[in-house]
Amino acid sequence: MPGIKPGMTKSYVEGHMGFKCGIVGLPNVGKSTLFNALTETAAAQAANYPFCTIEPNVGAVAVPDSRLDKLSEIAKSQQIIPTQLTFVDIAGLVKGASKGEGLGNQFLANIREVDAVAHVVRCFEDSDITHVEGKIAPLADIETIETELMLADLESLEKRVDNLTKKAKGGDKDSKEQLDLVERALKLLRDGKPARFLERKPEEERAFRMLGLLSSKPVLYVCNVEESAAANGNGFSQAVFDHAKKEGAVAVVISAKIESEIATLSRAERTDFLETLELEEAGLDRLIRAGYELLHLITYFTVGPKEARAWTITKGTKAPAAAGVIHTDFEKGFIRAETIAYDDYVTLNGESGARDAGKLRLEGKEYVVADGDVMHFRFNN
Repeated sequence: MPGIKPGMTKSYVEGHMGFKCGIVGLPNVGKSTLFNALTETAAAQAANYPFCTIEPNVGAVAVPDSRLDKLSEIAKSQQIIPTQLTFVDIAGLVKGASKGEGLGNQFLANIREVDAVAHVVRCFEDSDITHVEGKIAPLADIETIETELMLADLESLEKRVDNLTKKAKGGDKDSKEQLDLVERALKLLRDGKPARFLERKPEEERAFRMLGLLSSKPVLYVCNVEESAAANGNGFSQAVFDHAKKEGAVAVVISAKIESEIATLSRAERTDFLETLELEEAGLDRLIRAGYELLHLITYFTVGPKEARAWTITKGTKAPAAAGVIHTDFEKGFIRAETIAYDDYVTLNGESGARDAGKLRLEGKEYVVADGDVMHFRFNN
């Protein structure tokens, strides 16, 4: 079930860069160590997977998924191509970034382009590494960064009010709707709350995204702890977890120091190293998965003798749009999707077993793809 017509050239299957997660944090919180560990992991993975090389501050990392190995084993695929998440190392933020302090403007431009923010928070004490504010206070650090993002949003929205008001008075319906959204967002920001908390109707979602607000991005808090706290966290990270829970965000504990060591090890060495630290998996794997969940992403698979491949889509995506992730022509000429649930594919030992057992379904344009679906698309050229 290759999901792609036989004989297709590789350039025809457009690998897409997927979803971007921006890594932010104050100076000296371990952000660069963490990003370097991610890129080293990507470099190590590149030996096994075909990855694109992108700018120095961007690293694309495979999303760990044991299901892909299982599928390729059953289909005897020659190659495994995981889906990936892109991390962007965003220039260190300082107080006053919204006013252009430090690399402020660059920071704000970079952050506009990401789908979510991974906010690295210092949750370790180390007299050799100074903290910009002189003390370890994770919640205060979070507030510093959040405030800068909200100040930049306030400024950007206030600049638009006059123009939108004029157009709305002139009877422009779109401007009237946008002005209402802008005014509600401004009220929220002035109350000290990030734009992501703005209550909005589904039909307003597109217009809201068009505002390009920095504080509207979903947030993943990354608690960087000392090595001894990598398994269970510490008091600092607990405070961040409580904060995340209150605002419906996600948090993970990670030791950037451990991750940079793990990144240089072979797969076998890595397993041994993690065992000695009593860790079930690398923190980066947890981080990647948490980013995936935060963005409401799911995976479907295409499987055949040539390759077993994972594709990323947003939860709720219908079959034609899911096909479009492989190639736009698949979406345009979509006829139907031959679909097997992952568990059925594994239990019945592949496509022919699933077909014989009546577990291969023909799904049409309205089918909402489920996580783990193994799919083959039929389309008109």
